[in-house]
Amino acid sequence: MNKPLSAALPLNLGLMAASPQASAQDSGYRLPPAALQAIVDAARAPALSLSPRRDIVAVVQTPPLPGIAEVAQPELKLAGLRINPRTCSASRFSFGTDLALLQVATRKESRIRGLPRGLRVSDLSWSPDQRHLAFTHVALRGDRGAVELWVVDIAERKARKLSPQPLSAVLTRGFNWLPDSSGLLVHWRPAGIGKPPVGSGIPSGPIAQDATSDGHVRQLRTYQDLLRNEDDARLFEYYITVQMAIVDLQGKTRLVGAPGQFSRTSISPSGEYILTQSISRPYSYIVPASSFGERVEVRDLHGDVVHTVANLPLEEGLPPGNDAVSEGVRHVAWRADAPASLAWAEAQDGGDPAREVVDGIRDLVLLQAAPFREPPRVLARLTMRYAGIAWGRDDVALINERWHKTRAYKQWMIAPEHLSTPPELIHAGSYEDRYNSPGSPVMRADANGFPRLLIGPGTTVLLDGAGATPEGERPFIDRLSLTTRHKERLFQSAAPYFENVAAVLNDDGTLLLTTRESPTGRPNYFLRDLTRPEAEQLTALTSYPHPTPQLKDVYKEQIRYPREDGVELTATLMLPAGYDAARDGPLPMLMWAYPQEFKSAGAASQTTGSPYRFNAVSYWGPAAFLAMGYAVLDNPSFPIVGSGDEEPNDSYLPQLVASAEAAVEEVVRRGVADRHRIAIGGHSYGAFMTGNLLAHTRLFRAGIARSGAYNRTLTPFGFQAEERPYWQAQGVYQAMSPFNYADKIKDAMLLIHGAEDSNSGTFPLQSERMFQAIKGLGGTARLVMLPNESHAYRARESIMHMLYETNAWLEKYVKNAKPR
Repeated sequence: MNKPLSAALPLNLGLMAASPQASAQDSGYRLPPAALQAIVDAARAPALSLSPRRDIVAVVQTPPLPGIAEVAQPELKLAGLRINPRTCSASRFSFGTDLALLQVATRKESRIRGLPRGLRVSDLSWSPDQRHLAFTHVALRGDRGAVELWVVDIAERKARKLSPQPLSAVLTRGFNWLPDSSGLLVHWRPAGIGKPPVGSGIPSGPIAQDATSDGHVRQLRTYQDLLRNEDDARLFEYYITVQMAIVDLQGKTRLVGAPGQFSRTSISPSGEYILTQSISRPYSYIVPASSFGERVEVRDLHGDVVHTVANLPLEEGLPPGNDAVSEGVRHVAWRADAPASLAWAEAQDGGDPAREVVDGIRDLVLLQAAPFREPPRVLARLTMRYAGIAWGRDDVALINERWHKTRAYKQWMIAPEHLSTPPELIHAGSYEDRYNSPGSPVMRADANGFPRLLIGPGTTVLLDGAGATPEGERPFIDRLSLTTRHKERLFQSAAPYFENVAAVLNDDGTLLLTTRESPTGRPNYFLRDLTRPEAEQLTALTSYPHPTPQLKDVYKEQIRYPREDGVELTATLMLPAGYDAARDGPLPMLMWAYPQEFKSAGAASQTTGSPYRFNAVSYWGPAAFLAMGYAVLDNPSFPIVGSGDEEPNDSYLPQLVASAEAAVEEVVRRGVADRHRIAIGGHSYGAFMTGNLLAHTRLFRAGIARSGAYNRTLTPFGFQAEERPYWQAQGVYQAMSPFNYADKIKDAMLLIHGAEDSNSGTFPLQSERMFQAIKGLGGTARLVMLPNESHAYRARESIMHMLYETNAWLEKYVKNAKPR
């Protein structure tokens, strides 16, 4: 019989692996070849934050990847949250390591004096008047830590610590500017809260949960990191308890009410009120904190409740369907263009998309002004689900609605202070129809720091769009008259560059901050002045060098090819520098994809991406293996189409296989790939795709499956866009689960998974059971569990090892594979 594992095994055994060539005792991080290491360690561009007046940019230096020691810090998993107990904040592992200011007009960069040593910038925010920049610094001292609030005086270019008390940043970033820029509303770790509660470790009894028959079907998605007992609940309550306070620019503080479990606080544009959302008991063992009950209240600046908006109950699941929403009040927020008015949506069908409704009205959008004595007014009656509002002024706001089942989308213009004026339809269509997308309205922070529509003469707005076309994406800026519907194109990206608008710098849309790139030139920031002659419009703001110059000359082409049912597919073909198909012959290839559902073949056939984007070679995608001599087919279309009443997944497997066959035939036809040396790979839903293609075809010699799910009965209330529960579509769930066909997998499958994956549905168990099935059935597989990693991997050691494993797998089973 099998013997138990010996206690002599190393305690840090984490990279568990098993295959015909390796045993479970393999351990230790490994490095890939130097060419792949160089990609991981390539310099990263800084992050930029534009000031409210759009004339200064805060430049935050992006550090290299964190080490495993950083990622392995203590972490609590409570109610769907991951908390760093050292800092009383949400777990995170990457911080800005330097901060500077860049003048847009002169392109002069200024250093900031007084920054803390070992700077770790977590979040930053400009004051509405642009005189100050607030940021949080995560300070670590031994086994203790704190989230500190600092502020930069822009005129003096000098930083100083502002808050004497550490912030709590578990549910929020912990600070927000007051509208008049005189100070900040902060969340403190309450003074005198004491040490975290410690459970006895001795159970007081069994844990029981009840379900009572009420005739209602609810979707209960699968979640990680849930509360397990009352000890967890008390610890959760300890870490989410905060003390609101107002801190002025001299550091003088005033407490706002008593400590509470505030999940969100927002001060009104007038600065008179605070909208608070507080998590309330009872808690749940089957849903995360985002579904716990909440009290939504308006408070004065002393913390006293002046109005109760809603008491929302614990919500253990929604009605079936992706158009299901919470019953009652949702999306409560301040109206940006009024002193103190609240807007929110309320479902008229109980949140159930299957329920019939009077006059077809699914959602009401309501508006109520302070002092909240008058009943709320109906702002809009929507036949679909409320999807947000862009505030402008008393007579102009744009409100959106959408319906997932049909992909329908509408945008209306309403007059918030003239509700007798009928709404006017601005746009209607399908949100998956990228070719006809009008773009999104350009917003501008007002004097109070709230986002509002940038409205020009004649009630015009600016629209910022991706510009999808059959030739690829060409971002644009349009000026649209909301009264006449006349549209004027002010700017559109043109070949041979890809130029995207990062910000509109003036009111008429003629001065733009853009990022501009080409296949061999990484994105850099430019000023584009549309009032100048074409040849004189551009001024470079940054000049970041190529991050991987050794791969500058790789070849890239956006290709189109048909599927057997007529759907047009798109992919990005990348080839090593200097490669010539006629001279060098076909190469081993790595394909990397992620399927997507559509409701029409026309939308599924639309071109994605751009041939003029930078040939970025990242460690995360497949392009890194250009350095190892592979051809790469990145993001080939794998559309799953369900027209009319058909659900996409009813024909998932035939469409998946047809897309794979079309991609293979195209690269073989072009002479760039050896039919007998092609691998397929993907992350998450792409890993699920990989398992299915290995189970149902022999197109690929190997698969790379990262952080996937393989048994859909373990996600019985839906996955991706599938909205039917297992019991309504058992055949679909069973047919789509590659676990059920593990005996059909005849080619080598590498499974990599973060051992602490927090993503809904992709439990580490999914990869473990898939591996065990393949191994037990005599197949070829390897399982690599990355310690302390979640759904996306973060530590440098983990990334290096991921590349090491992938490269070794491809070398053995693809590059050196012999024809079958």
